[in-house]
Amino acid sequence: MVYNWNLKVAAVVCRELDCGSAVSVEQRQESSFRPVWWIYSHCVQSGSALRECATSDTSSSILNLTCSDSVRLVGGTRLCSGRLEVKSNQSNQWGSSVCEADFDLQDAEVVCRELGCGAPSVLQGALYGEVEAPMWTKEFQCGGHESALLDCRSSGSDRNTCSPGKAVGLTCSEPDAVRLVGGDRRCAGTLELKQGHWRPVMDSDWILKEAAVVCRELDCGSAVSVGRRQESSERPVWRIDYECVQSGSDLRECAGSHTSTSILNLTCSDSVRLVGGTSLCSGRLEVKSNQSNQWWSSVCEADFDLQNAEVVCRELGCGAPSVLQGALYGEVEAPMWTKEFQCGGHESALLDCRSSGSDRNTCSPGKAVGLTCSEPVRLVGGDSRCAGTLELKHQGHWRPVMVSDWNLKEAAVVCRELDCGSAVSVGRREESSYRPVWRIDSDCVQSGSALRECAASDSYNSFLNLTCSAPSSAPPSDLIIRAVVLPLTLLLVNVALYFYCKASRGQKPGRRENMELDDYNPGVPAAEEEGAQGAE
Repeated sequence: MVYNWNLKVAAVVCRELDCGSAVSVEQRQESSFRPVWWIYSHCVQSGSALRECATSDTSSSILNLTCSDSVRLVGGTRLCSGRLEVKSNQSNQWGSSVCEADFDLQDAEVVCRELGCGAPSVLQGALYGEVEAPMWTKEFQCGGHESALLDCRSSGSDRNTCSPGKAVGLTCSEPDAVRLVGGDRRCAGTLELKQGHWRPVMDSDWILKEAAVVCRELDCGSAVSVGRRQESSERPVWRIDYECVQSGSDLRECAGSHTSTSILNLTCSDSVRLVGGTSLCSGRLEVKSNQSNQWWSSVCEADFDLQNAEVVCRELGCGAPSVLQGALYGEVEAPMWTKEFQCGGHESALLDCRSSGSDRNTCSPGKAVGLTCSEPVRLVGGDSRCAGTLELKHQGHWRPVMVSDWNLKEAAVVCRELDCGSAVSVGRREESSYRPVWRIDSDCVQSGSALRECAASDSYNSFLNLTCSAPSSAPPSDLIIRAVVLPLTLLLVNVALYFYCKASRGQKPGRRENMELDDYNPGVPAAEEEGAQGAE
């Protein structure tokens, strides 16, 4: 039966069947339930045999797989990269590498198409390791239009030798298999994936950290929001295994066939992003022009100010800017934006701002803009700013966070973010009816991600209450005032009073009095000191 199967899992089956690479995973819906085997996909990926991972069940959803017949890529980092191996229809055995001299770009186009991948991007001998394997003995002569490599013509004469390091290594680009549709721009809308067919992706508690992978794959900016669209009836969709994505696999490899009424909507920023930071709200600022739409450019610190930063933070769905400093997140040899931004601070996007008329040709090293926007988090309804119901501003809305097995370890992240010392207690507040809330993925938080990146939309009637200790110490500026400025002020006041009293009696301080002044104790009022001297 079909359950969480994707191309990465299907590749195990293809290897076990001595077929080539996994090309597609589909489901066939039958009219009634029947006895089936349920295969645990995580069990298969752990290295266990299919038989060890099977349990008896009933279902109407049946798994269909397609593997390539006669070509495969081995030793690569993805299904679409590796050393090319071919299996002859006659010998029915794998292991024949192909000599680089017998293979060209048109042949590569056929192989990439046969594997369900995009166009070839790298063709180089020994790129994925050299092996002492049999070599394919004839030169391929594809026209580029064939559906399979073995459909191509080949040379009449055999090749007996191939120089070491010359076995074909091939990298196919990932197919143009991801898109956002139905939004008001290219980088917003319903997420769709192509694996044989274009289908929407179901919303299965996606968070911004997952959405960031899609935004990068689409060459959009940062992930701004994750939403859902509810349909009236179930339809075929793709379900993305996020653990698979986190392992470094492409979205296409991590998609399994499913049905659902809940469809995923994503919004990425179009023309700004922060890279190299610790969260989606920090990093080196990069901008992409709507006109060129070709590359991302860093911005020179001299061309950027706090009002510009306010616009960028708002465009990315973050809080107000907290740090603006050159080279804070690494310096790169990247193109530089050539004009100075002149934002008023109210614009909704950086490219809506006016810019200077003249271009800047150079920017000093270490002066690319590094920006940190604050994370919009607060505690409300308590007896101090460090206690109350936890609320998060995300996608433009302040909502409470639902209770979902929070503990003091997770609460400590919030207290640190609010500069509220340590976590003291975790509680809950119940309401009579459900309302929109944010559900925080605790594993995501403990991995070091910001709260906003780990939030998924939900509805609930039980809200999280936190109590943090108050800040353990006053801010450095307060400490300086208390430790230095106040004592110095008191000293000056006391000295002034002393000289005033002497002057009012027509006395000038003599040598002895000057000596006494050197030993003067500012903690004793001048009037008391004079009285003490008279008594002597």
